[in-house]
Amino acid sequence: MEYEDGDPSPVFDTLDVDLVVKVLSHTLFSPFFIALVPVFYLFQGAKTNDTQVIAVFIYWVGLCAFWFIKWYSLLFRNQGSLLFGPAALDWGEQIVLITGGSSGIGELIANTLAVRNVNVVVLDVNPIVTENYNITYYKCDVSKWEEVEAVSKKVVEETGHPTILINNAGVVQGKLITDLTPDDIKQTFGVNTLAHFWILKAFLPEMIKQKTGHIITVGSISGLIGMARMTDYTASKAALVSLNESLRYELDKCHHAPGIRTTLLLPGHVMTPLFSTVRLPTLWLYKFFVPSLDPITVAKAVIAALDDRHSQTIYLPFYAYFVPYLTLVPSFLRDFAQWLSYADHGMEGFVKVSGRRPDEGPVPEDTSRAKAD
Repeated sequence: MEYEDGDPSPVFDTLDVDLVVKVLSHTLFSPFFIALVPVFYLFQGAKTNDTQVIAVFIYWVGLCAFWFIKWYSLLFRNQGSLLFGPAALDWGEQIVLITGGSSGIGELIANTLAVRNVNVVVLDVNPIVTENYNITYYKCDVSKWEEVEAVSKKVVEETGHPTILINNAGVVQGKLITDLTPDDIKQTFGVNTLAHFWILKAFLPEMIKQKTGHIITVGSISGLIGMARMTDYTASKAALVSLNESLRYELDKCHHAPGIRTTLLLPGHVMTPLFSTVRLPTLWLYKFFVPSLDPITVAKAVIAALDDRHSQTIYLPFYAYFVPYLTLVPSFLRDFAQWLSYADHGMEGFVKVSGRRPDEGPVPEDTSRAKAD
């Protein structure tokens, strides 16, 4: 939306369904807020057995039950106490390792934590540009076990054992399955999937020994559904969903280390270089219901999860909560959701910017994209 003079409207440019849900969660769906409504009616002279008072009270009880079950489910998953929360995380004692930490979300998290005086280790094929003295960079192709194994020894010797692992590295090809080369597929699964195994294999044993730590698995909602020109990417991200779930049960049942937390992050489209040439509609209605994520939003969610010290799954933005159920609805509703989200057309004409291999050559000079109407 714009004013007549062409200046952007700060209200409508930032208005989307996530903002609406946030407001509703603090009002219409807030037990505390709703508890005040029958009190208001009573102060206005209503009786305790009046229909409006009873109706609001029943609604309030339902809300309380919903939020209690949600809260207790989180506590149960994390062996928490009904009376006492987990101790605050001592950031000064943490060593955070981030893969793919030289750009995008990883770089933002690295620099944000470094400002908190946290020791950060970045593994990437490209160096991170930073002025923070407490970020240590190691050149490493995390898709290769030999490089991860060699670098892990340097990290432990020079910095110490990481207490937090953020498996963030990712790559996307944006091609039809018939156009994917063997090198494309190997790179996608090497970076997006196998790298998680190599990092865990290198650093998880010490966490198990200490019975503490936190593992952030950066996945994608595309790992829950399929979409055109993303067969390799969605398959590689789907593997992470199962990896995170199985890892949780191994830690709990086999290693008896429930204190090691596992968080699975499932974001939608994030405005980073990785997907900078994705083709998305510019219609306001589309942006309202299917908003793209600013990297800072994702970084905040990751840091908040670390502060919470709970194992959990994070869906971003709000529509991502409904994605797991798309496989259960009738096919015509599934296809409508695919159409509404533009999922099968967003990668048309995609130009790979991040993670280009030597055989792919440099990024084309003109990567500007025509936006959909």
